[in-house]
Amino acid sequence: MKHHVLEASGIDVRFGGVRALRDARIAVRPGEVCGLIGPNGAGKTTLFDVVSGIRRPDSGRVLLDGADITRRSTVWRARHGMRRTFQRQQLFGQLTVADHLLVAQEWRGGGGGLVADAVGAPGRRRRERARRARASEVLKECGLDGLADGSAGALPVGRARMVELARALADPPRLLLLDEPASGMTAAERAQLSAVVRHLADETGCAVLLVEHNVAFVMELCARVVVLDLGAVLAEGTPAEVRADPRVREAYLGLPARSTA
Repeated sequence: MKHHVLEASGIDVRFGGVRALRDARIAVRPGEVCGLIGPNGAGKTTLFDVVSGIRRPDSGRVLLDGADITRRSTVWRARHGMRRTFQRQQLFGQLTVADHLLVAQEWRGGGGGLVADAVGAPGRRRRERARRARASEVLKECGLDGLADGSAGALPVGRARMVELARALADPPRLLLLDEPASGMTAAERAQLSAVVRHLADETGCAVLLVEHNVAFVMELCARVVVLDLGAVLAEGTPAEVRADPRVREAYLGLPARSTA
């Protein structure tokens, strides 16, 4: 059996007197696409914040490839292969689409600084060519190659979401966290997003965890679904199992518990 790339357990988070997460848990294996759904206020983004290191839990722990990273910084997690997108778009409007992917590879020192100075001008040129080749490859995979030189700030919402995904993929991830990636997308864009995520998981073994309000999209894309309600795990299993769970049907999907529709 494959080990878990991500395993979070016993997660409690309190905001004053409000218990946002109550013994929450989530685990994702290599090459698995797992969906996290639940009503507004269920604690989905808070759990994402704990996993990505933005928020430290009051109790519980987070493991990455079996190592306890609960107290590790967001930078450490990024350096060890964790990537994340956010509900609110986080693009630099003044940069081109291609620039976003080049910058995403720059943070490790790959395009300049002391590392490049040490190898000299030929090394810097080779590194730059490699960065641009990787950016072009990812842009093509995401259907953005025709937009490479355009301003990211001028893009419609759906295309901007794909740029955020492409930026997360520029430096290959080990674990990818997607927060509302399909928000604002057309049906064609959602299909393309689904194809990119599936290819990523199948071909590279990247573990993918996504939060998404579009339940139909989640059920089609994900092999496993976890449902949060009031900060705790209400149900988990395959899409078919989650759809059939009477607690989910009543609390989240809004369907009668005994209905077979």
